[in-house]
Amino acid sequence: MPKAAVMTAPNNPVEVQQLPDPILEKGGIIIETLYSEVCGTDVHLLRGHLQGVPYPIIPGHFSVGRVVETGGQVNDVNGKLIQAGAIATFLDVHETCYNCWYCLVAKASTRCPQRKVYGVTYSAKDGLLGGWSELIYLKPGVKVLTLPEEVSPKQFIAGGCALPTALHAIDRAQIQIGDIVVVQGCGPVGLSAAILALLSGAGKVIVIDKYESRLVVAKSFGVDETLVIEANNPQQHIARVLELTHGHGADVTIEATGIPIAVKEGLNMTRNGGRYIIVGHYTNTGEILINPHLEINLKHIDIRGTWGIDFSHFYRMIELLKRHSDSSKNIAWSSIISRSYKLAEINQALADVEQGSVLKAVIQPNLS
Repeated sequence: MPKAAVMTAPNNPVEVQQLPDPILEKGGIIIETLYSEVCGTDVHLLRGHLQGVPYPIIPGHFSVGRVVETGGQVNDVNGKLIQAGAIATFLDVHETCYNCWYCLVAKASTRCPQRKVYGVTYSAKDGLLGGWSELIYLKPGVKVLTLPEEVSPKQFIAGGCALPTALHAIDRAQIQIGDIVVVQGCGPVGLSAAILALLSGAGKVIVIDKYESRLVVAKSFGVDETLVIEANNPQQHIARVLELTHGHGADVTIEATGIPIAVKEGLNMTRNGGRYIIVGHYTNTGEILINPHLEINLKHIDIRGTWGIDFSHFYRMIELLKRHSDSSKNIAWSSIISRSYKLAEINQALADVEQGSVLKAVIQPNLS
């Protein structure tokens, strides 16, 4: 019986339990987990910030593993036969219907009411449907990709869910060559957005965070400026952004903090006619007072939300990693990972992520 880390209820310690082996259906896949990530979403799950979560759950919505067995012949999206021993990953979003108004008319499949997410909206009672487990069961129809040789499992999980999420935000930002881009927050999503802004041809990328250790990592990836939020001078970083942009503000500002006040600050750091992209507010953390005239209409500013990812972002993420892999001496994605944890250390991993003492935490369930 495989071991899995089970989140039984909000604010309860996560428990390592033995659960039944998955029953393999036609078209299903069983994988042995090599890596699964611990991200801010998992902290929100622990604190009960998300609605409709069917506790108990096995968290871990971005994972990579080795194929143990398939239920008959199963091909990936490229038509490649998936065989035992292959290194594979999968889109955590499943059961999107492609038959409702959101999918067919609005072309917003991330808002499909039928979609479910591994590690978030599947119960542990339904099986091994989360990455914090020695085995993961991929239900028939889950969208699976085998990793190309150029991308190692560690490189993939270093990108994790943050990289395709940031890719979606960059799409929304429509960065043009030479644009000045400000990124608020240097967690995995913010750092990924900063890297992608550089790859998109930004003329200058400025990253803001309260943790200097995170900004050191951002600097190692080539961002132009890093600004620390000073508790005793909370407006200093806004003034510095305006100084660095000749008083105009950024062409594009990307919010990746999840903190309400950051939205007001971000609007004030964005130039007239600029674009403000909100990607960090995955949960309801409260309200902030905005002046519609001064901060939106007079500035003639575009505000664009970014919710989730679809398969295109997931697929393009792997192509990006293939092109800019560690082995190419281009982008050292693996350096984003701060620490690997055993399954028994999951509560420590969650605490470290919540406290900001690590940039990226990953779980290796089969690590002895």
